[in-house]
Amino acid sequence: MSLIDRLPEVRGVLKAGETLAPFTWFRVGGPAEVLFLPKDEADLSHFLAETPEDVPVFVMGVGSNLLVRDGGIPGVVIRLGPAFGKIAPEGDNRLRVGAAALDKMAAKQAARAGVSGLEFFVGVPGSIGGALRMNAGCYGHETKDVLVEAVAIDRLGRRIVAPLEELGYSYRHSEAPDDWIFVEALFQGQAGAPEEIEARMAEITAQRESTQPIREKTGGSTFANPDPPGTENQRRSWQLIDAAGGRGRRVGGAQMSEQHCNFMINTGDATAADIENLGEGIRADVKARSGVDLRWEIRRVGKKA
Repeated sequence: MSLIDRLPEVRGVLKAGETLAPFTWFRVGGPAEVLFLPKDEADLSHFLAETPEDVPVFVMGVGSNLLVRDGGIPGVVIRLGPAFGKIAPEGDNRLRVGAAALDKMAAKQAARAGVSGLEFFVGVPGSIGGALRMNAGCYGHETKDVLVEAVAIDRLGRRIVAPLEELGYSYRHSEAPDDWIFVEALFQGQAGAPEEIEARMAEITAQRESTQPIREKTGGSTFANPDPPGTENQRRSWQLIDAAGGRGRRVGGAQMSEQHCNFMINTGDATAADIENLGEGIRADVKARSGVDLRWEIRRVGKKA
């Protein structure tokens, strides 16, 4: 019996053998054994509750910080669609945002509502679900700075409302259980003038465009900085990579960006193996030169071909 025949009936879409490369920003990777696109939160909860416990489940956002290996992902890959992308002000300078909403759209909607404090999200690639999972941030601000609570569905289909203090956030990390699928967040900002908020967002966007290869096929920042922001004598990954001769280095169709050497690029014909091998080579050289074990910020999933 194939996997798809073991799965419950849903109101969304189930597809067997769906190639995942088009769903990732690197544009590489093999197929999902089964791809599930839930219609709404109730459909997702039903699916998780009724799916056999031995079936692996992996949730995929917009694929911005993800490397799917060439052999694909066994089990079920869940991708949240428009029903999970709603954004709505709630009064008192709060904003409720679906996990599938792009980070930059949350920032823009906050600006329109006169809610300040979420501007940094315009510089974070990806979706709110990913931001919740890894405490994403940029330019001195992180998700935990503005989060009130997150809503998740666990592997048994139960709805969980977790306040900030239960998520165990640290630099680019959370202690949330691996089986939680985030579906929603509630953010708290402050009152602000929309034109001033938009001006700050424009500054962040201009800074990103001048320093990062954001128009390339890239997964964003490859490695987390070894030291959290504000640390005395903070070491940054790009500096360690540069010192180890990594800027511009290539493996097959993968390249460390000349513009920002902590970004990897698919120059056109890279495989996931090219990208991963490039990253592992960089890690080895940085370790040999600086003694630092760089930690992947890009999530690598699936089987090697």
